[in-house]
Parts: sequence; structure tokens; C-alpha cells
Amino acid sequence: MSNFRPIEIAVIGPGALGGTLAAWLAQDPKNALTLCARTGFAGLEAETPAGKLMAGPTVITRPEAAQKADWVFVVTKTYDSEATLSWMPGLLGPDTKIVIVQNGVEHVSRFAALLPGREVIPAVVDIPSARTAPGRVVQNALGWIVVPEGPDEQAFVDLFAHTPIEVSAVSDWTSRAWSKLCLNCAGAFPALTMRSTGPVWNDEIERLVRGLVEECAAVARAEGAIIDDNIIESVVEGARNAPEGVGNSLYADRMAGRPMEVDARNGVIVRLGAKHGIPTPVNELFVALLNASGSPWVSD
Repeated sequence: MSNFRPIEIAVIGPGALGGTLAAWLAQDPKNALTLCARTGFAGLEAETPAGKLMAGPTVITRPEAAQKADWVFVVTKTYDSEATLSWMPGLLGPDTKIVIVQNGVEHVSRFAALLPGREVIPAVVDIPSARTAPGRVVQNALGWIVVPEGPDEQAFVDLFAHTPIEVSAVSDWTSRAWSKLCLNCAGAFPALTMRSTGPVWNDEIERLVRGLVEECAAVARAEGAIIDDNIIESVVEGARNAPEGVGNSLYADRMAGRPMEVDARNGVIVRLGAKHGIPTPVNELFVALLNASGSPWVSD
């Protein structure tokens, strides 16, 4: 008689990224997936660069249906973080590991306030993906995930050993997180103007894009991150050559009329800049204008 017990993994927020990660995790027979969703669906399909993935995870739409999990992945927009708390009583046992897969650099501090006394694993992810319908996602590149070094973090890495996604535990997570934010913060321009930067590029736009990134790098360094000037030049060069229709998720959210993660991407630069006495006028400008232009409703 086998003593095999599957690894119970719950994913809160099975949208574009959450659905993609769940689809890959479900390919390992050692894992049992539960998806915590607002809207129910039958089956999970992911179009990936490595082929089509099919999975039949358990999908629940009511927190009272949740059962204790070994792992809980929070894969929601940052502004929906508090809404994840309704799932936690049913999912969390004393040994449950919690992974925060969100944008920005404040994973730990955000959930320290929401889940006091619980340690979380912060994950920075670069896996471009989109949700086409409930339970249907498209992964546009294999991408990567980084978490800090540690025993639980290495166990997280091992969960993806069967996938082609580059997943690693790194000694300097802070620098990796802020480096990605240096890229993401420049997305404020296309999100505000509804235009990619490349086709409208000129000296004034370069000053704005460079200002966004240089301010982010300055605050990152004050926070202890190592940011090479080459990162700044790479982001500016990428913006200079971006074709029409290209923008990050901030741009995509505004195009779709969804709320935007302005605070996690640019507001954090302003807030932490003020803490360190670092001026951030360009990010302040974009935060004010994006907040004024965003949709007043909350998407489901």
C-alpha cells in the first residue's frame, strides 16, 4: 500500500500569470492543484512556447470550500492583496508556505501587515502572459522567477524542476527586484499616453523615460540594491525602439479599462524616495496623471 501524499498547492488568482504557473505545476503528478477564483471554470489550458498544456485542477469560488495546503501562491494584482485574506483561514496550516508573486518590491512588507506573524517568500517574475478567458491563458515567453536564498525558497525552486522556466534562489533578491522595477517603471509612459514610446520618440520623451528610470535607480541604491548604469541605458534603448502596441501590464490594464498598479510600479519610488530624501519629480508627475486618468471602477 502506497504512502504517497501529493503536494497540495493552492493558487489565489488564476489569471494570466497564476493560470500559467498552475498549468505548469499541474504537469507534475506529485502536485495537486487548487485554484481559488472569483469565477469558476472547467479545466485549465495554457498555450506556451513549449506546447499546449492541459490540466484539471480543483477550482473553488468560495473561501469556505478551501482546505489546508502545503503551498499557497498569491498571484493577484497588488491592489487586490487584502481581498486574498478571506481564503487564508481555510488554506493555512502551521507549516503552509506562502509565496507572494506580485509586481513591485514590497512583497514582504505588504503581507507582514496583512498576515502578521507569518513568513512569506517573495517572488519576482518575468513571464509575459495573457488570459483569454477563464481557465485559458497564453504564455508568450518561458521567462524566469527568482526568490531569495533559503531552505523554503529552495523547495519552491524544486517545485518547478520539471518545467523549462528558469527558477532560481538568489543571494541578492533586492537587486533583482529593483532591477525589474527599473524596467517596469518606464511603462508609465505608454500607460499614460496610450502610445508606445518608439514611434513618438524624441529628446523630450527620452528625458522623461530616462528620468523615470534614473529616479528608480537612485531610490533602489538607497534601499541597498546594486543597480548598474547599464540597466538604465538598456531600458532607455528598449523604449527608443519599442514598436507600436507594445507596453507592459500597466498599459494593458488601462487599455482594457482595468485598475492599474500605479502605486506598486511608480508610487513606491515616490514614497521611498521621500523616505530617503531623494527627489522623484518625474515619477510624481506620472503617478498624479495616471491616478487621474485611471478607471474609477474595479474590475472583476
